[in-house]
Amino acid sequence: MENKMNNYLNIKDCVKKNIFPLSEKFYGKDPVGNEIGFTNYYMTMNGNPYFGISGECHYSRIHESEWEDTILKMKMGGINIIATYCFWNHHEEEEGVFRFDGCRNIRAFIQLCQKHGMYVIVRIGPFDHGEVRNGGLPDWLYGKPFDVRSINDGFIFYTKRLYKNFAEQFQGLYFKDGGPIIGAQIENEYMHSGAPWEMTTGVTNEWVPGGSDGNAYMLKLKELAIGEGIVTPFYTCTGWGGAAAPTDEMLPLWGGYAFWPWIFYNYRGEHPLTPEYIYREYHNNDVPATYNFEPAYEPESLPYSCCEMGGGMTCYYQYRFQLPYESVDAMANIKLAGGCNFLGYYMYRGGTNPKGVRNTYLNECQCPKLSYDYQAAIGEYGQTRPSYYRLRALHMLTKNFPNEFCKTVTILPEGSQEIQPSDVDTLRYAVRTDGTSGFLFINNYQDHTECKEKQNTNIALDTQKGEVLFKDISISAGEEVILPFNFNMAGYELRYAKAQLLSVITEKDSTTYFFFMPEGMMPEFVWNGENITSVNGKTLKSPEIRVKPVATQASVTTLDGIHGKVKVILLTRAQSLMYSEIEWQQEKVVLLCDTAITYDGDNLRLETPAIENNEVMLYIYPNHSITELQGAIMNTVVDDIFTGVKIRWEDRQCRSIELPFQNVGVGKYTVNIPKEFHDCRELLLQIKYQGDIGQAFVNSEMISDNFCNGDIWEIGLKKHWDLVMNAPVTIVVTPLKKGSSVNVSSTMAGRLEENNEQIESVDRIHIKPVYQASIKLK
Repeated sequence: MENKMNNYLNIKDCVKKNIFPLSEKFYGKDPVGNEIGFTNYYMTMNGNPYFGISGECHYSRIHESEWEDTILKMKMGGINIIATYCFWNHHEEEEGVFRFDGCRNIRAFIQLCQKHGMYVIVRIGPFDHGEVRNGGLPDWLYGKPFDVRSINDGFIFYTKRLYKNFAEQFQGLYFKDGGPIIGAQIENEYMHSGAPWEMTTGVTNEWVPGGSDGNAYMLKLKELAIGEGIVTPFYTCTGWGGAAAPTDEMLPLWGGYAFWPWIFYNYRGEHPLTPEYIYREYHNNDVPATYNFEPAYEPESLPYSCCEMGGGMTCYYQYRFQLPYESVDAMANIKLAGGCNFLGYYMYRGGTNPKGVRNTYLNECQCPKLSYDYQAAIGEYGQTRPSYYRLRALHMLTKNFPNEFCKTVTILPEGSQEIQPSDVDTLRYAVRTDGTSGFLFINNYQDHTECKEKQNTNIALDTQKGEVLFKDISISAGEEVILPFNFNMAGYELRYAKAQLLSVITEKDSTTYFFFMPEGMMPEFVWNGENITSVNGKTLKSPEIRVKPVATQASVTTLDGIHGKVKVILLTRAQSLMYSEIEWQQEKVVLLCDTAITYDGDNLRLETPAIENNEVMLYIYPNHSITELQGAIMNTVVDDIFTGVKIRWEDRQCRSIELPFQNVGVGKYTVNIPKEFHDCRELLLQIKYQGDIGQAFVNSEMISDNFCNGDIWEIGLKKHWDLVMNAPVTIVVTPLKKGSSVNVSSTMAGRLEENNEQIESVDRIHIKPVYQASIKLK
């Protein structure tokens, strides 16, 4: 067992950041005077710290009927900025023919973002990557008499034309016009990465070049964008991997992935453990470089901001895996602790590649032709994954306490950055602080290995107000946590909490704070008792108030004293995953709901649960009545803390149904879809199979594909409804092959595949409907 007294950290001598505004190149103002800017440490809104949380979502990979639901789910998940690639070959697959129809209608997508108060960063290329064919470059560029991704008259001409067409779609939607577009990314991974030229794949295997013109190329593209009217408060570029980054003009963005399927292009063996889950410093001039962060500038001269933290990862043909969803919030914890004040996830919402005209499939060859689910927080068909709920709980802290969080500095234990990924015994922790108060970070997740529970360890922090001793800390394997210390709770000093802070609500007669207890941790609150006169109605006079709530259920602790009444509502970890917030009539309202929930400013919408259950709970705090419910029935429920409703759907609306299917050939199966679910929001076809690749067709048209990783393959059928109502779905499973060879002994150019063994089967098929109920509050 770890020595309890090994974990000591002196934070009282920490040096506060020299925080200063960046130049006018990182500033914008809208028509009513709202200002966006950046200091060297964080983003600002009207001069105040603003914690940006960006989620990648590709409009052209989502059916336009799903855009609004997607945007609302992202907003409810704590995202406040949507980043989106604008793939050139999705818009100009045929030379000179620009398409902005259907799922390619970027203007309509951005207008929906504006409707729901979401900012947008457009990633306008010309090269994007994103596992798209040629990294997004149209095929017709291959035969042009010039080099792509280079300063030459030919490529500049076509890029300028591309930007002109984008600018026409963006007109009136920039921040300066009162619109939501606050940033534009120029190029992607320039001089760091290319992509296969897909028309040569399998023969000469040529690659789109990474580029060689350095910052001059990046600045030329920015000049083109501004010249065509793409004028935003700031511009961004890739920061990692030695990419060209003219930081006087563009904000370099960073990231990190713990799952690397691309290495299996030429690597064989087990996936290595990655160093992503070791605490590091990203904003300290005394640490000019660390793992995956080697800037060409002084770290403290620019904010450490992210755009590509692994919000999931797609399976490549040579590497299949099921993403551990706790890996996503664990990475966010690591980045926050290291000095990040601008989170960005790639992907946050998965999707489906649109089909082309010249080339039916617009994917990169190592990835599925259609599916880009990415095992993201929001899946290909709008499914909400465990990572969605875990991230939402974490986002509440930065959303609700930006002033307390953004200015704090990182302090690491000695030797922290030298911890090896294989070391799962050493406690991984870090602090962000102003020297007096702050947040203790603990991470107990490591990729590609088995983590261990940490039990009954102590962490001592030497602060400017004296020692804060976190005693007997335990945390489950795979869990991460952020704990406050010397925290001002409406005038009362919380010395520390063994619980994570979520939010605060100011009510008429009290202030209410929400916390949750991390998995494996026994909750405890310790206050300076100087100004407190009673706890839970019992008069107390003590220099220190210590409360240890029951660890198995939610509880309320009420303080009273010279600063008035303060309530602390402590939720279980499971309840933290139900937690969300809305603004209703200029009032913050807390919702606890055990299914996906969205709010459009007028109605709440609840989805039927993913599990086999036709009931969900919706608790509302402070208490509000429900004036209207459509699509379900409800009963009022009251417990010791919350008032809410139990919402019930018909059994048929919630239950998955096993479907009969027919084996009609080698690796070929057919299944008919019942017509009774015409009124659902989505209908998921769920297939459990064994094999190499699964593909689904209707009337010979592919509607979905899947690289088998042992998980359930889900297909959303609503956008194919007319097709599947008139013909069966054909499932084609390519087998796993053993002892495979091609017999070429024929003298007449005959070739014949031969295999010792083939493994393929469809084990079962279900359908799972997704319905919504609509609710109005009073």
